[in-house]
Amino acid sequence: MNQNYHRDKLWTKSFIMLTLSYLLLFLCLQMLLAPFPTYAKERFHPNDFTVSLVTSLFALSAIVTRFIMIPVMRRVHRNTVLITGIVIAGVATALYSFADTMFLLLLLRIAFGVGFGMASTVMPTLVSQIIPKNRIGEGIGYFGLSTSLAMSIGPMIGLSVLAGFGFPSLTLLGTAAVGLIIPMLLFTGSVPPQPLVTTASSGAHTDKLPFPRTILLPAGLNMLMSITYGGLLGFLALYGAEIHLAQIGLFFLFNAFTVLVIRPVSGRIFDSKGPAAVLIPASLIVFASLLTLSYTHSLSLLIVSALLYGLGFGAIQPTTQAWMLRETTPGQHGMVNSFYYNSIDFGVAIGSMLLGVLASATSYSQMYRYSSFVMLLFLLVFIAFRAHTKERAPIQTPSRPGPES
Repeated sequence: MNQNYHRDKLWTKSFIMLTLSYLLLFLCLQMLLAPFPTYAKERFHPNDFTVSLVTSLFALSAIVTRFIMIPVMRRVHRNTVLITGIVIAGVATALYSFADTMFLLLLLRIAFGVGFGMASTVMPTLVSQIIPKNRIGEGIGYFGLSTSLAMSIGPMIGLSVLAGFGFPSLTLLGTAAVGLIIPMLLFTGSVPPQPLVTTASSGAHTDKLPFPRTILLPAGLNMLMSITYGGLLGFLALYGAEIHLAQIGLFFLFNAFTVLVIRPVSGRIFDSKGPAAVLIPASLIVFASLLTLSYTHSLSLLIVSALLYGLGFGAIQPTTQAWMLRETTPGQHGMVNSFYYNSIDFGVAIGSMLLGVLASATSYSQMYRYSSFVMLLFLLVFIAFRAHTKERAPIQTPSRPGPES
């Protein structure tokens, strides 16, 4: 087993380039996601519900697009879907600062969601099919660093650029990030076209089956955690103003540090011990982080909260994704990745809207306090389903050949 572990090469050129490309795609998203509500409020003076649409409409359009892409990828070459999605996302980003009405800005957010949904369906599918079977948890852990790192540092970069240089400079930076993806993938030969067509064709019939029941639990858990992240994206800056803490944006910086540390480690733990060894402690850590954040009035407590959130967040995301991939065949990986990223966007959309209503009725500090209990629900759901399916080996052991693919 150890000999195979070292023989199966993970860090191929394709794996590296796809990981870096995914980082750039998510960096564009995250740099603009947190500053967007502030920009829309100052530029067009809409009501709070309309402001929330900046996030929720993007998320919903990405969700719908990913579902549409599952059958589309059976008929259209994946390179075509990928490049088309990147172009749509880049053009929408470039046009944000030229929108002169709130309606037009929301249309561009929908367009970006379409492009993002296309690209974010194809790239993880490609990666999941080049990772060695016995290193799926580790490989997804490293690949997932791209999304977690972007989620951690993107909002901080976006808020800093918005404050220092303005929204047009921020959209230019986002457009450049997306634009770099095309030469990185195509001009380096990192995505060989023929194997992708063969893989898509061979797995087409499996994608027509209903969703495997075994992926519903990890997808649901990922959605619950994403609800808390939606609260951070939408309201952390406003919370900083409420508690008079100007350095609130440092949360994302310190969060990024522990995300980088834990993701590769959590992947190895998942490969050897299964999801319970990661998800149970990680959910408690996120709970502690949000509870600490709700009582934060100093930089020291903010840093503690950020470090804890990065540990839990950075462990849960790759574990739920690797779990879903391990429970399915290679032909189902396109559907699985679509389902996984939809669970994130759906959770963020729910979090931004429901927690916003809760904050309006109480305060941002109480909102974060209540949102911490989402992670207790996360833990209870996992334990309950784990007890119900205790005799089912696929959840616990990576020994079955099919799900490991």
